Amino acid sequence: MTARRIAFQVLQSARVGLASLVMLQMSLAGPFLGSAQAHDHDNDGDNRARTPIKHVIVIVGENRSFDHIFATYQPARDGETVDNLLSKHIVKKDGTPGSNFAQAEQFSADATDSPNYQIAPKKKTLYAPMPAPLNGGPADVCKNNGICTLADATSSEAGLADEYYAFLLTGGTGLSGKVPDSRITGVHSTAPYFTLKPGPFQLTNSLGADTFPYDSYAASPVHRYYQMFQQLDCDASYISKTNPDGCLKDLFPWTEVTAGSNTNGKTPPTPTGYDNDYFPGAHTSGEGSTSMGFYNMAQGDAPYTKYLADNFAMSDNYHQPAKGGTGLDSIMLFFGDAIWFYDPNSPTPYIPPHNAMTAFGGPVDEIENPNPMAGTNNYWTNDGYGGFGNTATSTGVYGGGSYSNCSDPTQPGVQAVLTYLSSLPRPIEPKCDPGHYYLLNNYNPGYFGDGSDAYTDANSNNTPFTIPPTSQRSIADVLLENHVSWKGYNDQWDAYLTDKYQLNYGTVGPNSDQYCNICNGFSYQTQIMTNATIRSEHLKDVTDLYSDIANGTLPAVSFVKPSGWVDGHPASSKWNLYEGFVKKIVDAVHSNKELWNSTAIFITVDEGGGYYDHGYVQSLDFFGDGTRIPLIAVSKWTKPGHISHSYTDHVSILKFIERNWNLPTISGRSRDNLPNPRVEGDNPYVPANTPAIGDLFDLFDFDRDHGK
Repeated sequence: MTARRIAFQVLQSARVGLASLVMLQMSLAGPFLGSAQAHDHDNDGDNRARTPIKHVIVIVGENRSFDHIFATYQPARDGETVDNLLSKHIVKKDGTPGSNFAQAEQFSADATDSPNYQIAPKKKTLYAPMPAPLNGGPADVCKNNGICTLADATSSEAGLADEYYAFLLTGGTGLSGKVPDSRITGVHSTAPYFTLKPGPFQLTNSLGADTFPYDSYAASPVHRYYQMFQQLDCDASYISKTNPDGCLKDLFPWTEVTAGSNTNGKTPPTPTGYDNDYFPGAHTSGEGSTSMGFYNMAQGDAPYTKYLADNFAMSDNYHQPAKGGTGLDSIMLFFGDAIWFYDPNSPTPYIPPHNAMTAFGGPVDEIENPNPMAGTNNYWTNDGYGGFGNTATSTGVYGGGSYSNCSDPTQPGVQAVLTYLSSLPRPIEPKCDPGHYYLLNNYNPGYFGDGSDAYTDANSNNTPFTIPPTSQRSIADVLLENHVSWKGYNDQWDAYLTDKYQLNYGTVGPNSDQYCNICNGFSYQTQIMTNATIRSEHLKDVTDLYSDIANGTLPAVSFVKPSGWVDGHPASSKWNLYEGFVKKIVDAVHSNKELWNSTAIFITVDEGGGYYDHGYVQSLDFFGDGTRIPLIAVSKWTKPGHISHSYTDHVSILKFIERNWNLPTISGRSRDNLPNPRVEGDNPYVPANTPAIGDLFDLFDFDRDHGK
C-alpha cells in the first residue's frame, strides 16, 4: 500500500495498456571500460568495487507476487527452468485449470471455535464456488483521476518512456461501487457471480476479447502482516518433502473476505447488496477473491517484463522480506531489520498509544489485535491504518492497530506465530527484543522531507499514525562511513518538499504530489533526516536521476521509487505503467556506454500485494519472509535468460552491495548477517542451512567475455 493511503483516502490512479510497445534492442557489445566519469570521485570507496559493477540501481514498484505476473512464463534459454503455475501444471498456457489445479484450490474456514487468532484453522471447506473478485480502480480515468489529455499526463508525471504516457488516459473499469468484476471471464454481475473453479484465474481475457485487456485497472487485495500469515495457512504438521514450509496457501480469499483490513476496532458492518446476497450475515472486504487473479505472459501480458526476463536474468525464488505491506517491507530493504516504537523523550522501548487520546482526538489503539470479535468468524478486534472522522465513540481519529510486542506470547496474535516458528524442524529465533513493539504495517515515517519531526507535529493536516523517528542503522550509515556514494531518488520528491502534508496528493498537473513517504526508508532515520547536508546531497527527485545518468554523475548506489501514478500498485496504477517507468531508466543507462558497462539494475516490487503465490516461503524470524515477488537483474554482466533458484529477499540486495564494495553488515542483528543458502538434495529452492538468504551474485557472470 502506497504512502498517503495510510492517512488519507487516495485518488485512484493512472491507466495504462500496451498498444504498440517499442521493444528495447540492447547490444551487449563493447568491452568493459570502467566508469571514470560515472561516479563521484570524492567518494574513494566507490573505487573499491570487487567486480565490474560500479553502480547499482534498485527500482522498486508495488504489490505484485511472482505467480501473479509470471504465472505462464516459459524460459527463453535452453536448460533453464522456472517454478510457476504453468510448470506445476496448475494452469495451462491458455490460463485455464491444469491437471494439478487442486494443488492451488482455495477453502473457506470456520474459526469460531477459538477466541484467539488462528494461523491455520482446521475446520475448512472447499469453496463451491469461490467468492467473485470485485472491481477496483477508476470507473472513468478522466472523471475519477482528472487525467483527460496527454498534456495532463505529461505535466503530472515525469517518469515514463514517451510511448507510455497514453496509458495514463485509459483502462477505467466502467463499473461503480464494489461489485463483481464482470469484465473478467467467468465473473457475472448477477448470481451465480463466479463460475470458475476455486483457485487461480486469469484476469485478462483471451486474445481477441476486450472486456479486460492488459491495460485495465483492477482491485487491490488485502496485504497486511497477520492476514498474510493466515492466508498462507502454515502448520508444522503439514511439512513434507513436497511441502517443505508446511504452508498450504489455501486461505487467500477467505482471509480477504472475512478479516479484510481497516477494522480499526469498529463493529462489523451490516452486509448489503452483493455482500448480503453472497455471504448472508457475513462481512466482506469489498475485494472478493481478487488475490487469486494472474496475468498471462503466454498470451501477451506484461510484454516488457517478459522481454527483460528473456534477455537478462531473473529469480523465481526472491521474496518480500516480511509478511504484510509496503511499510515493513520497505523498512527491511533499507534497514535489513524491523523498527520499533520508543518514547520520543528517550530512545527506549515504550508502549504505543493504547486506547489513548491524542492531539488529534481519539481514543486510538495502535496495538494490533487479530483476535476475532465475539460472534464473528474471523472479523478482527483491532487492525488498520487508522480511522478518520467522528464516530459514536471517537473524536477525529480512532483505531490504527499496527504494532506488536512479539517478545510477549500473551499479546494478541503473537502466540500463534511463535508456536509455528518453534515447531519447525529447525526452530527459528523470532528476533523480538523484550518489550519492543515492532511496526508490522503502514505508518507514516518519523520525518517530513524538510527534516522536521512528523511524530510530534500536531498540525490538523498531520496524523497520529506515525512512528517516532528512529536512530536505528540502515544501509545509508554503512555507505556514509565507508565513503561509498549513494542517493535515494524519489519520484515527485521536489513537489513533496513544498507540500509536507501532501494536500496535493492526487492532483493533476505540475503540482501533482504522489510521492510515497512510507517507501523512503531513509525518512525514518534521525541521523539522515536531521542533517541538512545529507538530506540535500542524497535525497533527490527522479528528474535528478535522469540528469545524473546523462551527465555521468550517478552514485555507486541508487534507490529509485516511482510515484503513485506509475508504481504499478493495483487499483491506483497498472503494471504497464511501471513497465514504462522502468523502461525509461533502462534506456537511459543503455544510452550511456560507460555507464552500461558498469551498472546493475535490480527491478522488483516492495511486496506481493496480497496476491496468491504457490512458492515455498522460508521463515527467517517473526517478521518474514513472505510470498515470492518479481526480481530481474538488468546488466551487461548478467547471464542472458538465466533464472536463479537461490533463496533471496530484499536484504539480498543489501548483501550484494556489501559484498561488491567490501562493506560490513548494518548491525549485529540485521538480516545481512545470514549466510548464503546451502543446497542439499534435489530441491534448489529450500536452503539446508535455514535461515539463509543469498547475495544475488549468481545472477551475473563476471568471468565471461562480454566484449565480443
